[in-house]
Amino acid sequence: MIRVLLADDEAMVRAGVRAILASASGGECEIVAEAGDGREAVELARAHRPEVALLDIRMPRLDGLAAAEEIVRAVPGTAVAMLTTFSEQSYVDRALAAGATGFLLKSGDPYELTAGVRAVAGGAAFLSPKVARYVIEDLGRAGGGRHAREAQARARVAKLSPREREVLGLVGAGLSNPEIAARLHLVEGTVKAYVSAVLDRLEVRNRVQAAIVAYEAGLVPA
Repeated sequence: MIRVLLADDEAMVRAGVRAILASASGGECEIVAEAGDGREAVELARAHRPEVALLDIRMPRLDGLAAAEEIVRAVPGTAVAMLTTFSEQSYVDRALAAGATGFLLKSGDPYELTAGVRAVAGGAAFLSPKVARYVIEDLGRAGGGRHAREAQARARVAKLSPREREVLGLVGAGLSNPEIAARLHLVEGTVKAYVSAVLDRLEVRNRVQAAIVAYEAGLVPA
């Protein structure tokens, strides 16, 4: 069972998300707490320690981006995913910088919501297709500096052990911790330790940023 905290200032939106997760997940997801603002979301995350916190961006008292940063810092076992109508690049950048590993759009397919919750709960990253395109285009905008970025990424991963580079490549491919464990014939706890070590060595905050490094360094398997 994936325990979910849902934060949105519109009660009807919360009811709709609750219904989608109840039906589309086959009972795999359970809303354990609901918040109407960002400050309440942080307090409920501390109290309930859910696997996933789904946060809207624009909320009273504390917006979802600031709430995401506080939850990531105060409740490290809770994965944060933004669920919003706002897909502007600046919001995506701020959410990923805050430590969110998911960015979902309310206009997306209901099954996309369920897939995103499952992914971030399993330790993977999940971006709605439109958002993923922004991230890829942002990398492409480096223009003439692309080769320099790739060289810098290769230098960063050079300090990783062979196994850590292998794990990083699978993170870049979007695999969750259980999937990486199965692929490499490791226990999940060992994979978590490898992922934590990789994030520390690369000096990145989350799996999305690590995945970008993996792509630029050419570690993502075909």
